[in-house]
Amino acid sequence: MAPIGLSTKTPSCRRCTGRRTVMFSDVMAKNEASSLLCRPASEVQAPVFERTSLAYSPCSERFTVGERTFSRQYAHIYAARLMQMRPLLSERAQQKWGSDVLIRKLCDLQTGEQCCIVGTLFKRMELQPSILKEISDEHNLLPQPARAKYISETDELILEDELQRIKLEGKIDRDKCVTGSVIAIYGAEKNDGKFTVEEFCMADLPPQTPRSTLTSDRFVLLVSGLGLGSSQADSMLGLQLLVDMVTGQLGDQGEQSGAAKISRVLLAGNLLSQSTQDKDAATKPKYLTKKTQAGSVEAIRLLDELLCQLAASVPVDVMPGHHDPTNYTLPQQPFHRCMFPLSSVYPTLQLASNPHQANIDGVRFLGTSGQNVCDIQRYSSMDSHLEILEDTLRLRHLAPTAPDTLGCYPFYQKDPFILEECPHVYFSGNAPTFDSKLLKGPDGQEVLLVTIPHFSSTQTACLVNLRTLACEPISFSAFSADDEEESEMNVSH
Repeated sequence: MAPIGLSTKTPSCRRCTGRRTVMFSDVMAKNEASSLLCRPASEVQAPVFERTSLAYSPCSERFTVGERTFSRQYAHIYAARLMQMRPLLSERAQQKWGSDVLIRKLCDLQTGEQCCIVGTLFKRMELQPSILKEISDEHNLLPQPARAKYISETDELILEDELQRIKLEGKIDRDKCVTGSVIAIYGAEKNDGKFTVEEFCMADLPPQTPRSTLTSDRFVLLVSGLGLGSSQADSMLGLQLLVDMVTGQLGDQGEQSGAAKISRVLLAGNLLSQSTQDKDAATKPKYLTKKTQAGSVEAIRLLDELLCQLAASVPVDVMPGHHDPTNYTLPQQPFHRCMFPLSSVYPTLQLASNPHQANIDGVRFLGTSGQNVCDIQRYSSMDSHLEILEDTLRLRHLAPTAPDTLGCYPFYQKDPFILEECPHVYFSGNAPTFDSKLLKGPDGQEVLLVTIPHFSSTQTACLVNLRTLACEPISFSAFSADDEEESEMNVSH
């Protein structure tokens, strides 16, 4: 069996500033006086590293659903969304096209008049899945083929308000737009009854509260897509390495002192694997399922053990995801504490909703487990998760495609997914790759956009420096002796 080694790599930082940015790899620089090759110190001489504590306040009350009723129509959430967004878009339109620009409703349109309209986009798509696909097996119809994207050349863009709707043409990217986006358009209605768009604008970034000035480096670890319950042993080895690194059981004294600066861990959904969802169990005869156990039971027990190790050392936020045992519609409610008998006794365990928002030492975090980004990717021409994150931030809406193609609770008076305050860190989980970007708004806002990759497939997590808003990946990979490459275990950051 090949020996196991540890290697450290330093990636390039995506944030360019005038001064040198301190990364997590700099904090974990090895101490020459105490390395893994030195004689171990006695218990008396062994240093004790105290973990940095942070001020924390959850801000996800608007994503909490109290009494649940699904008897209302979904038209109410569109009406509430347009009512909340119209003053913002009207102000933005006057800033862009002048204070004397005519802002009309669709019922007041006059043919040939140059004006501005604020409304909700609707994208008519022939390839969009329908209920016919679900009943095709019952009636022996030909099912629709599975597609990665549902856009086509025949798609049509329609703008609607409370009373009417009108088809759009002109200078607007039809493929990039998605249903549910509230925008302002400028142009004129032609004789054929269509509105020719000359320009359009979004609400852009909301106002932002300045973040606190920190004097020392403190890190928040972002992880998603643990995929527990799958048959991938390499994923479990990398996950245990991650836990050991955070809890200070990995590396020499220099790396342990660096790990003590990780002040919080945030798990962003899909903690269980998709293989734990047995969709056929509900339709199988009872005698075939007798004395059987759901695959999610063992996976939840394993998750509880991992959370117990983490919560004993560092505060942890746990968000549910698409494959996790909670409600399907957004906002997903927190896990029930009875699922975690071992870790729920620790006050450091915070069971959060999806989306999740919190203030961590004056830095506002906001993000989802990735359902909103993946849904926009399917119904638009955008492929980059980072580009979609930026687009939703400029739309001032977390999930514009809800409730059209994304499951959503039928809110009545207010749309909780509208962004009223700009976050400092805006993240999305379960992305195919890691990516980050520092976005600057028109009024001086600074937002760190982060896409957190599937840990089960990439063995990669993200570290955010609260002092500088720098972000870097940290990877754990294990190779067997049968691989063509050199057999070693890597902890790279």
